[in-house]
Amino acid sequence: MTAFPALLRQRLRRDGVQLLLWTVGTALLASLTYVSVGQAYGSESDRASLLVVVMANPVIMLFRGLPSGAGEGAFMLFLIFPFLALLAALMSSFLAVRHTRGDEEAGRAELVAATRAGRRAPLLATLVHGVLANLVLASLIAVALTATGLGVRGSVVSGLAAGAVGLVFLGVGLVAAQLMRTSSGANSLAVWILMLSFLAAGTGNALGTPSTDLQRIESSWLTWLSPFGWGEQTRPFAEDDVGPIVLCTGFAVVLAGVAVALQSRRDLGGSFVPERHGRSEAPATLSSPIGLVARLSRPSIIGWGVGGLVTGILATTLAAVIRDIGADNPALERIMQAIAGGVDMEQGTVVVFFTMLGILAACCAVQTVCRARQEEVHGTAELMLSTPVDRARWLASFMVMAFVGIVVVIGAALAGAAAGLASRNGDWSLLGDVAVTGAGQIAAASVFVVVTAVIFVVAPRLTIPLGWALVLVSMVLGLFGPLFGFPDWAVRLSPTGVAPTVTSDGVDVQGLWWLLAAVVAGGALALGLMRRRDLAPAG
Repeated sequence: MTAFPALLRQRLRRDGVQLLLWTVGTALLASLTYVSVGQAYGSESDRASLLVVVMANPVIMLFRGLPSGAGEGAFMLFLIFPFLALLAALMSSFLAVRHTRGDEEAGRAELVAATRAGRRAPLLATLVHGVLANLVLASLIAVALTATGLGVRGSVVSGLAAGAVGLVFLGVGLVAAQLMRTSSGANSLAVWILMLSFLAAGTGNALGTPSTDLQRIESSWLTWLSPFGWGEQTRPFAEDDVGPIVLCTGFAVVLAGVAVALQSRRDLGGSFVPERHGRSEAPATLSSPIGLVARLSRPSIIGWGVGGLVTGILATTLAAVIRDIGADNPALERIMQAIAGGVDMEQGTVVVFFTMLGILAACCAVQTVCRARQEEVHGTAELMLSTPVDRARWLASFMVMAFVGIVVVIGAALAGAAAGLASRNGDWSLLGDVAVTGAGQIAAASVFVVVTAVIFVVAPRLTIPLGWALVLVSMVLGLFGPLFGFPDWAVRLSPTGVAPTVTSDGVDVQGLWWLLAAVVAGGALALGLMRRRDLAPAG
């Protein structure tokens, strides 16, 4: 244990920038949401009328929290809490895998285990590191909400609830790292558990029982199977119940204990879920760099494609529902017009969902290009480049597959949107809007391919944190910027904010030329610089 402080300091130093982005960004999202809610739903009657509509259309609660009344704070948490908890969960699970299975893959864990630190101290340091990160996140959320004028108790409960969900997924990440052989496999397992938990909480709320005044929902039993549901049951600014926070913390302790027990029963580098046996003979597609990159990226691209399919289905099936809601709620109509450029409610719904889809496609692209950095760190890039494959061609393979991933995600969304339109008794009036906005988001997401590639070439150590940070910033500016009242020039800094889309005056393609110019220039810059860059496995 004498090595424990040094290991903890190493983790804090290594993750300093990433955790700053995660924690401050999450707290800033909470603060900006309060401002936007105050602007759009300034009166309690506006908030109460929207909750009545929500009770009549419970599918909306699949992506929102648990209604607990029309009070300012309670209503805001109904809108934003699932996303605060989602950010905490992603931060925690990635942190857990990065410092456990990720270090084993890179060979660092073996070096540390050879010292007097042993095998257990690194896991405990990672656990403490994750707990501290969630405490900081909870504190910043509480401070941000208190600074807006909301009650101190409700603000503290809000922060602790989000942090407690993060602790659960810290434990999930630690267990996944013991079960899976690779860090990508562990991250995939943790994310799938996260998404299933998120949907279970939303479904449990949608199946719940509304109160007689239609201002509150009593969740069904399904919600209690999800850590997200536990966090929502705290009902900040309404009941401020800390019991679910204790439940989350207790479950996180159990998961941490399971991770420690599993580690003690396996060899370093081993796993409980064995790797699949490969073919006795490699397929012909693996004879080229792009074939290998396609094989490595296929699972993640399929996963993002499924997300695109679901988003496309929701875009068109919910359009009519949101149109009816807007007819009874002028505040919601103003919000949709602010985000979507003044078009009618159904068109606005398509624009908003496909802007979200552009973010999903950008995530797929960034993850694919970041894999080049992982290959470089693990030493497999050096093996590839020892063959007759030059550096530019090697990087171009990742960039091409990133573009393919974008097309797959958008294509799946277009198919889902068409299926949603087919269910509307032959009403295909939104088909043109779907096609235009989908094509526009292909151009927007492509910018992230070349930007991440340039970062990889110029500052390889910043590839993963900075690439994902730019996606987060783009989401805040392009998706929430109009809602938060950001100036037009700030919104248009985001590729998703200038992508071709449907407006009240027709189709706006002005931003398309800037996006295409950025893609061509960025791609040429990345490949040109890559020809002169040495491999940088350590930094």
